Amino acid sequence: MWNSYKAVADREKLGREVPGADTVLTVTSQLLPSPSSSNPSAQPTAPLSVPSRESCPKIQVSIILPVHNAEYWLDDCLKSVLEQDFEGTLELSIFDDASKDKSMNIINKWKIRLETLGIRVIIGGHNSPSPRGVGFSKNQAIAQSSGSYLCFLDSDDVMMPQRVRLQYKAAIQHPNSIIGCQVKREPPNSTERYTRWINNLTSKQLITQVFTSYGPTVIMPTWFCSQEWFSQVGKFDESGKGVPEDLLFFYHHLRKGGGVFLVEQCLLLYRYHPYAATHSVLESTIWQHRVQFLEERALQHWTSFTIWNAGKQGRKLYRSLSPVNQKKVVAFCDVDENKIKKGFYSYEDSEERPKPKIPIRHFKDADPPFVICVKLDLTGGTFEENLESLNLQEGLDYLHFS
Repeated sequence: MWNSYKAVADREKLGREVPGADTVLTVTSQLLPSPSSSNPSAQPTAPLSVPSRESCPKIQVSIILPVHNAEYWLDDCLKSVLEQDFEGTLELSIFDDASKDKSMNIINKWKIRLETLGIRVIIGGHNSPSPRGVGFSKNQAIAQSSGSYLCFLDSDDVMMPQRVRLQYKAAIQHPNSIIGCQVKREPPNSTERYTRWINNLTSKQLITQVFTSYGPTVIMPTWFCSQEWFSQVGKFDESGKGVPEDLLFFYHHLRKGGGVFLVEQCLLLYRYHPYAATHSVLESTIWQHRVQFLEERALQHWTSFTIWNAGKQGRKLYRSLSPVNQKKVVAFCDVDENKIKKGFYSYEDSEERPKPKIPIRHFKDADPPFVICVKLDLTGGTFEENLESLNLQEGLDYLHFS
């Protein structure tokens, strides 16, 4: 490969020559229903301008970049690929999901600059009337790639220069793990609680907090893993809009015995805007998958448990459980004196006679294990202090669900 010192200098020079995109909020990943499979234009095209793999050195890392109408973000995103300080062999695999804006023009411009500096660029895509979705696009980008490791990147995000280098090192040490990293949110004041959660999970919590409403404990735009392990887990769900393909893959990864590892450095600028594909997934859909995973991974091993929260979220969880697991709920617990004085929760929609009446107790009088339906980092520390006062072990005596 080229001289690494000269390459970094050249990357910096070329990066300065390419202006960054204006920060404009636009529809970048709003997905539409999948086109009919009978539509020829819906079929992915072969990668463009790719030399034979036999003529290329073995690729160590493939950056996986699905694109759909991302013209306002792509300059910054692709510039961050150019500026990586990784000294191994690097490949960028792009799949364009029926973009109708100037995304392809920007990609072709950057292709020349990237390949000049030794970063192989593969471009695939289709031009059907409607996009096929994020899961389909990621699968296609992976299928056309050749790297031993996969670095996932969203088209509206920006990598720090050391991202590939540091996550590659971690992935070698943890071959069956998904490697994540800490992030910087933009705008800075958006999703503050979520960002704190992402950046402050302990190594144990990366496994114990997989049931919360936040989803995967290492967020999808930071994922890095071996191509071999990805193949063992399987592809992303390709159902399209409204499907949490990252959450489903993450759950399947855990079922296969995969690990989770966090590089405790900020390696990604993670942009928030109202048009991201994640907003197309209904909360009810995610809730259903979370409850099923909780029952599968934890509740089937418990003979009884208490739901911490006698309010709306706790009652909703109880109603969502299978009849077998509903019978395992011995109590709700809370700090609200009015709820505790009521004495019990009556499940009016139950077909059982008499209808189940679940006791409501003060948290100090309740028995573990607990499924906690109280949101973290939202009570000024009061809930966390109450939980800590019980001297319980997370993952054994309680699990967070909200």
